[in-house]
Amino acid sequence: MKALEVSDVSISYNGNLAIDKVNFDVNEGDLLGIVGPNGAGKTTLFRAILGMQNYTGTIRMFGLEGKKYHALLPLIGYVSQKVNFEQNFPATVSEVVAMGLLPEKILEKSQTILQKSGFNWNRVYKKINKNSDKILEALKAVNLESLKDARIGQLSGGQLQRVFIAKALVKDPILLILDEPVTGVDVETQTKFYNIIKKINDENKITMVWSSHDLEAIAKLANRVACMNRKMFFHGQKEEFFSNEDLLKTYTESAMQMHMHHH
Repeated sequence: MKALEVSDVSISYNGNLAIDKVNFDVNEGDLLGIVGPNGAGKTTLFRAILGMQNYTGTIRMFGLEGKKYHALLPLIGYVSQKVNFEQNFPATVSEVVAMGLLPEKILEKSQTILQKSGFNWNRVYKKINKNSDKILEALKAVNLESLKDARIGQLSGGQLQRVFIAKALVKDPILLILDEPVTGVDVETQTKFYNIIKKINDENKITMVWSSHDLEAIAKLANRVACMNRKMFFHGQKEEFFSNEDLLKTYTESAMQMHMHHH
């Protein structure tokens, strides 16, 4: 089953093409790693998938396209690269994760839509009755249960990112989109974070799209790779990408060019 299909999607800002006829798909259960330099259009693409950005072309989710899949948008977990949170915001870790909980009505409506598409949605937390228990389970998934009562302002950057993953998980997402989630985080925290991503994908079979500059992590964790810089250079199995010297050269060259351009 295709969780996501993007066909000929283009996006322009003030007459400039930010994304040019991008095509790729994501199978159910995939962990797709998207690589590309800064300014390649990855975040813009995510915004289009999340219904926050106009585009031309077609985006289908579980077989539904355009406005039809908008009823499913609450079920997409999204973790952006910069978590903006007021340091003195008077909330605990549990309270922030609770913001991800969805009303049963929305869940039931979505369940019906998904069943019609023939998609068997694996709701990990469905069997848990109490919301407080769901929150705890989501925090356990990211190894933060010991900090459930901590104030959000006391956390490190890496811990904060994990809280936002728990907030995305607690709604039982049908798709999890991670936009460079470890920007500016130390190596040890990154490693923990990558282990968590792998665990969630393996154990909960949650379909993921994850953009990253870390080719080593993508090589280790993803099963498929997409390489983009406004256009899509490559989309396929990760083994094919990493064994292709020309593709890797193209990626590193375009990354360098964009880097120089930014400076």
